[in-house]
Amino acid sequence: MSAKKPPRPKNLTSMKMLGKQLGAARRAMGYTQSALGPLVRVDEETIASIEQGRRALKPDLAALLDEALQTKGMLSAGVANLPEIDQFPMRAELYMEHEREAIALSLYANQVLPGLLQTRTYAEAVLRERVPAYGKEEIEAKVAGRVDRQEILQRRDPPTLSFVIWEPVLHLGIGGPEGQAEQLRHLRSCAELPSVSMQFLPMGSPSHAGLDGPFILLETPDHQHLAYIEGQRGSQWVSDADEVSRLARKYAMLRTQALTTHDSKGLLDRLLGEQ
Repeated sequence: MSAKKPPRPKNLTSMKMLGKQLGAARRAMGYTQSALGPLVRVDEETIASIEQGRRALKPDLAALLDEALQTKGMLSAGVANLPEIDQFPMRAELYMEHEREAIALSLYANQVLPGLLQTRTYAEAVLRERVPAYGKEEIEAKVAGRVDRQEILQRRDPPTLSFVIWEPVLHLGIGGPEGQAEQLRHLRSCAELPSVSMQFLPMGSPSHAGLDGPFILLETPDHQHLAYIEGQRGSQWVSDADEVSRLARKYAMLRTQALTTHDSKGLLDRLLGEQ
C-alpha cells in the first residue's frame, strides 16, 4: 500500500477555488480565455494559470476581472481573503503541490542535495544555517515537511525521477561525519530505486552546462512542461515553452557530461568505503 499523501496546503486549495470561480464567471459571460485576456491586459496563459490555481490572482487584476465579468467584487473579495501562508512561500508551496502530482521530475543541484534525497539529519543541518535563523519549532516543522515530500519515491506508481548533482556537494560534510555517512548510504539506497536515475557531475569537469545554477524540470499529469528555479532572493516559475525548452536542452547536456548511473553508484561506493 502506498504511503498516505500529506494534506494539501490550505492556501493552494483557496487559489484553485478562486481560479474555478474565475473560470465559471468567464464562461457565464461567454468569453474564451484568449478573448478575456486582452480585455484585462494580460495574455491567455495568465488567465489559464490563474484558473488552474498555478498563479496567484493579484488585487489589481481581480478588480479588472470583476469589471469585465460583472462579478460585483467577488474576485477582489476572494483575493483579499486568501489565507496567509504559514510554512512556505507561495511559489515554493505551489512547487510542492506540482511535485506531488508530477509524472516526471528532473533536478540539477550544485549547492546542496535536493530535498527529495535529504536525510532528516542533513535537512536539519541545512535549515540551521539559515540567516536569519529559524526557531527550533520552525526547523522541526520544515524538516518534517521535507521528509514527508519523499513519499513520492516509494509510491506504487512513482514519477520518473532524474537527478544530476555536482560532485562537490557530496564532500561538504553537512551534518558531521556520522550525518555524512548516513546521507551517503541513503543516496546509495535511493540510486537503486527503479524510478530513480542518479548521476554525478565530476568535480574535475573544466566546464559544464549548469554553471548558471540549479533548476528543476517538471511534467504534469496533463503533460504540461514547467521549470522551477530557486535562489537566495526568491523563486521563479517558468512556463514559457521556449524558456522551458532551453532548460530542458541544458539538462540533456548535463546528463551527457555527468557520470553514468553505474559509475555514479561506484562513486558513492568509493566514498562510503572511505568513511
